Amino acid sequence: MLKVWVRTLRYKIEDHAGIVGQPVRENFIGALWHNRLLIFPLTLRRFFSNRGGAALISPSRDGDLLTDAIHRFGFDVVRGSSSRLGAIALLQLGDVLAGGRDVVITPDGPLGPAYQLGPGIIFLAQKTRARVLPLNLEYSSCWRLKSWDQFIIPRPFSKVRVIIGEPVRIRSTSSDGEFEAERLRLQNAMMSLVERR
Repeated sequence: MLKVWVRTLRYKIEDHAGIVGQPVRENFIGALWHNRLLIFPLTLRRFFSNRGGAALISPSRDGDLLTDAIHRFGFDVVRGSSSRLGAIALLQLGDVLAGGRDVVITPDGPLGPAYQLGPGIIFLAQKTRARVLPLNLEYSSCWRLKSWDQFIIPRPFSKVRVIIGEPVRIRSTSSDGEFEAERLRLQNAMMSLVERR
């Protein structure tokens, strides 16, 4: 049913990284806000079919449904979150990157607060030296759920803008203040792509 509904959507891509349709020269940590996650598996297949990888999905019942969708569209899954299985999941994501594949994280999930970047993605980027690729999906028409992040569901026949930001290199840090500065720098880079909050 999801596949039929998604066929009604019209896509426009804004690729500020210059990676769509290009040979894979570098692997990235994709970063997408949690409330824009619903059709992202389909976006991966449509625009990134030449890029294999894994997505970090929470070990919840909602995560079970998303895991099935991610697998159907050819991406692997690492189960974990900032609150459960975080350290193990970060090690597994590091292995995915070391194996020459991308990873995708929703850095404000699974419990929020919305648009507040958690520390895990910064740790992963520092450990692996992979650049973070800010991603966003904007819809011309959508429904908003009454959830912690006002989860977004695009209406049938709406326009979807797939926005790929410029990659961000996370710098090494030696103090809590430096780490927080890097966290805010990446959060701001992601928020610069968001139009509808």
